Amino acid sequence: MDKTLIIAEAGVNHNGSMESAKRLIDVAEGSGADYVKFQTFKAETLVTQTADKAEYQKELTDLDETQFKMIKKLELDRAAHEELIQYCENKDIRFLSTAFDQDSIDMLAELDIPLFKIPSGEITNLPYLRHIGRMGKPIIMSTGMSTLAEVRSALNVLLETGAEKDKITVLHCNTEYPTPMEDVNLKAMLTVGNKLGINVGYSDHTLGIEVSIAAVAMGATVIEKHFTLDRTLPGPDHAASLEPDELKKMINVIRNIEKAMGDGLKKPSSSEIKNMPIARKSIVAKKSIKKGELFSEENLTVKRPGTGISPMEWDSIIVLESKKGFNKDDLIEI
Repeated sequence: MDKTLIIAEAGVNHNGSMESAKRLIDVAEGSGADYVKFQTFKAETLVTQTADKAEYQKELTDLDETQFKMIKKLELDRAAHEELIQYCENKDIRFLSTAFDQDSIDMLAELDIPLFKIPSGEITNLPYLRHIGRMGKPIIMSTGMSTLAEVRSALNVLLETGAEKDKITVLHCNTEYPTPMEDVNLKAMLTVGNKLGINVGYSDHTLGIEVSIAAVAMGATVIEKHFTLDRTLPGPDHAASLEPDELKKMINVIRNIEKAMGDGLKKPSSSEIKNMPIARKSIVAKKSIKKGELFSEENLTVKRPGTGISPMEWDSIIVLESKKGFNKDDLIEI
């Protein structure tokens, strides 16, 4: 890809409100994201009635509420998906959603989403991986909580069931919300790419935007980042999400970083060529030189501008005889 694919992760930050979901789409489009992504699941097929919540979820939601009850009110049904997909088309931004079960995979396939996103929690879900691998679409797979061996195993499942390797991107990720800086381990993204020969990116759950920017500079082809309308809203993911102005800033900085990376060739840029005669130096007369006098370290020196003989020719010049007279500071000619 010629630019980093940026996924603005709305996730469940709509809090069950279609109005909020559309406002999130507006923010993602206005920020310049390539995709806005939601989450597709049925609570009944995702968790048991008594499943516990993560510690960060307990801190941000009702302690008496089970994980089942928490996510049940965050479901988006098929009609909601269809409405949001149409809204995205009207806004000229692409819709994505992460499927958390096989029925959700099927529904998204029927809705003809452009690619499948595998969340970190499903990387050890063999039936799920096989189901997505058979879909014949590009795949982005998050790898939070995973070892390299687990990532390799999941990748092999996808490939064995029909997925094409050059259409798979593996995202380095940490699933703690927010991720402590000392746990990011961004170099592991490069390890995954080098060891598995796969496109890599980064799914960022840190506070702020700097780690996503660093990931792009290191070669990430995809960046995924949670965002919200307001970090103080109730819900499990708002506190670790970017607010609208931060999302826009992150994307603008990433686009500048892409420009700054260049083509890797070391050469004068088009903007600096004009500075070469001004900043570089030439061999000039250190004092008056008579015709026929030998050039030497006593009568030559180096000064700006760089429009004359390069000082790199010094050794070949100081053995010559002057063919004309020069005044102090004249550019030497031979």
